[in-house]
Amino acid sequence: MKIIDTHAHLDHLDSLDEALKRAVDAGVEGIVAVSMDLNSCRKNLEIKRKIKEPNIYLALGMHPSEANLDELEACVKLVQENKEELIAIGEIGLDFWYKWVNKDEEKKQEQRVVFKTFLELGKELDLPVVIHSRGAWEESRKMTRELGVERAEFHWYSGPLDVLDNILTDGYYISGTPSIAHSPQSQEAVKHACIEQTLIETDTPVYYRGKKKGEGFQSEPKDVFRTLQAYCRLKNLEEQEALTVLNQNACTFFRLGDQ
Repeated sequence: MKIIDTHAHLDHLDSLDEALKRAVDAGVEGIVAVSMDLNSCRKNLEIKRKIKEPNIYLALGMHPSEANLDELEACVKLVQENKEELIAIGEIGLDFWYKWVNKDEEKKQEQRVVFKTFLELGKELDLPVVIHSRGAWEESRKMTRELGVERAEFHWYSGPLDVLDNILTDGYYISGTPSIAHSPQSQEAVKHACIEQTLIETDTPVYYRGKKKGEGFQSEPKDVFRTLQAYCRLKNLEEQEALTVLNQNACTFFRLGDQ
């Protein structure tokens, strides 16, 4: 059974080679490596060029927690110079959930400027965008739609269901992580969304606490199978049946057949 992890921070893994070997042995055939900031973009470029197996698909961008106007121009330039190696822009978005951002209008505006810049860049380069949004779900969606972005994924969506309805109506995707095994908000989102607009991922190397004490684990790409299993339990689907659709979703959204 082959699978694609559609969202992982490979540059944050301490033992990358070992984790990738475990992923390949488990049946992971592709990983979308997303980026956080300028340094992360550079590291992920190196990883993509070095790793032969599994397939590494590259997304460059600036995470809202790392929004930095001083690095923005250099990061945009890096994307433009390496556009032929990319399958997406990401991870980008708005996150007003952070306490240090929530009451700081200057920080919020900095996030908006960075987000808008990368949305426009994705549209210019005809690349999909991978969006991180918390506490600003509808604003993120509106910005994306108003700028005319056609392919967007709201990764690890855990926001209101009415906003989710708007996201799905816009033709955008959401994704589930291993959190759908224990988080009520994450579970509600993937149960509400149709499988045809859903992707699965790990958000490696996030630590997931699990339902009970002792069930926590540090994620790596092979754990996308945990996401698949939890998804199938929630949706009452057979794993192979679901995986066929979910893999096709990833190929369609990221245009992996063009690689």
